[in-house]
Amino acid sequence: MSLLVYSHKNQVMSFAITTVGWIFSMTSMGLAEWRLWYVDNSSAFPTGLATVGMWKVCTYHHANYYKTHMKCHRYAYSDAYLPLDVRVAQNLLLASSILGLLGKVLIVLGLGNVYLGHLQKNATWTLFIASGALNITAGVALAVTVIWNYHAVMSREGIDFPAAFNIPFRPDRQEPGSAVPVAVLAAFMMVLSGLLSLSYQLPPDSQVYPEAAEA
Repeated sequence: MSLLVYSHKNQVMSFAITTVGWIFSMTSMGLAEWRLWYVDNSSAFPTGLATVGMWKVCTYHHANYYKTHMKCHRYAYSDAYLPLDVRVAQNLLLASSILGLLGKVLIVLGLGNVYLGHLQKNATWTLFIASGALNITAGVALAVTVIWNYHAVMSREGIDFPAAFNIPFRPDRQEPGSAVPVAVLAAFMMVLSGLLSLSYQLPPDSQVYPEAAEA
């Protein structure tokens, strides 16, 4: 039994890392702080901050020294004003969350086979390999989202929000938000968990020899 546990410690670690990475992935998807837009004094738009996410945008305007007004607008999937990078990021984040969940389910099934003694080589190996591939793909999808978002920020790309949002097409300055390091950590953990899952090897078959009876 100790050999069995030792042989699959990487897969147990993969399950734990996958779980945390998937939670971070879902968290980053829901955050609005992918891009921080700073709007300075302007005759057309009030001074303040806008946090641009993949599914919503929030604005913060100072009413006075002690009070700040916050207002959020959620995107509809069919909104025509969303640029290509946001549309692609939405799909990548959804794909990452689904693939990560499937990867976690498969590794649970694989570990179940191991600890219940169902060590059929093809079935258990396939579960761990498929889980690893799904988790790595999920991590890559997150990484592409982060890179594309960073490129949009560095290129100072704008978004033609509806006039009702009271947000300019392009801010005076912008920078990556707090959702980015969360997504980076999630991507790293998903890829790491996938690599650990791919390292699966069946323990060598053990042979039991009967003890010779003493004369």
